[in-house]
Amino acid sequence: MVSRNRFRNKFRFLTGVLVVLAGVALLIAFRSYSGQHPAPVAAELFEDGSSDHLVGRFATIVDEQGDMLSMMARTVFAGDELYTSEGRIYRIEKVEGDRAEAKFVGMDPQIVAYQEFYAGQNVPVSTSELAQQGKGNLAVYHTHTDESYVPSDGKESIPFKGGIYQVGKTMVDRLKGKGIQVNYDETPHDPHDNNAYTRSRRTAANLLQSKPAAIFDIHRDGVPDPNYYRATIDGQKVARLRLVVGRENPGMSANMDFARRMMTAANNLHGNVVKEIFVGKGDYNQDLMPTALLIEAGTHTNTKEEAAQGVAMFTEALPTVLGLTGAPSAPEAPGAGRAAGGGSWKALGWILGVTIIGGLGFLLVSSGNWENFKRRLSGFGSEFASFMGPGQVLRKIFRKQGDRPAGKGPEVNNPDANAILRDEKDDLTKD
Repeated sequence: MVSRNRFRNKFRFLTGVLVVLAGVALLIAFRSYSGQHPAPVAAELFEDGSSDHLVGRFATIVDEQGDMLSMMARTVFAGDELYTSEGRIYRIEKVEGDRAEAKFVGMDPQIVAYQEFYAGQNVPVSTSELAQQGKGNLAVYHTHTDESYVPSDGKESIPFKGGIYQVGKTMVDRLKGKGIQVNYDETPHDPHDNNAYTRSRRTAANLLQSKPAAIFDIHRDGVPDPNYYRATIDGQKVARLRLVVGRENPGMSANMDFARRMMTAANNLHGNVVKEIFVGKGDYNQDLMPTALLIEAGTHTNTKEEAAQGVAMFTEALPTVLGLTGAPSAPEAPGAGRAAGGGSWKALGWILGVTIIGGLGFLLVSSGNWENFKRRLSGFGSEFASFMGPGQVLRKIFRKQGDRPAGKGPEVNNPDANAILRDEKDDLTKD
């Protein structure tokens, strides 16, 4: 009787600890994946205190031979990556001041695959066709609502009502013209600082309540040379675009795949209207959904009309990429499935790690002192083995001989199994 009570007490204690650990895991999972989890703090994303967007300065990225690859008015870090419209991948290896050196690491197989796929697609569709389907729900907002275009707006920054709004409205109007519902949130998030993304996160979270197929945060760059973005495409003056993906997002692989699809589909329609994809340090609220993108439409020295034309051309590719036209889905490129799932496994590992730490903390507190904690910890292995061992051995016997328990009691119609149970009972009595 005493040994049975001891076994029951051990079992209850072990069960209690497991329940506590499960509760901690569920709490963390809920906070991590609900739409209400805390917004990333800019200081956590940019530990050195630098801003993600530079004002009055810009970084230049060069290759190993010193040739210019890109320029952007944002802070760049070692580990950031640049994907050209042709699919070439460059990884930044060294940053000195406003100059960054990048190494060519190969061609991106997914971009190459999507180029072949979208080359056979007729992306534009009529307004009536989409209206009849009754499909479509997209969301648009601006984190930096002061951004403007000097040739058109007279200055590069107009607090709370920048020219970027007219560029965003171009996307909205083009989509609505195709029969697609668009939620355009014009909430200002000034001033133009690192906390702007914290403020705009509330806006993005509100937009997600309508369950959009994709959400776009539209910006403009701040490099002084308008010719870096300016181009003539299909006979029209255009400010080309850059797509930005944040690599601090655990699920960034899915966002990156969406960026690849959008770049290749848009460029198939209108010759390289998307200049490149930049994968930078930060989150940019893209953890909220896998089809969230940050778009930079030209720079402040381009005209607003050029930027709006670039966004309009980009917008034409949205219906097919998002499956709003009934067009076939793009094939999964090599490694796409593994990449998209990487963030989920990282998040699960983080949750399990915190759960284990929380469980050990609970055990330490409940033990009263360090010695009791060590004794309890060392005893878990033997207790768990004692609890699980008989069942494991019996299952092996049953698999081998095809026997099954005759009833709910401890005795079964199998001499070997009965002998094992008696041995286990003797071991528990000795404990």
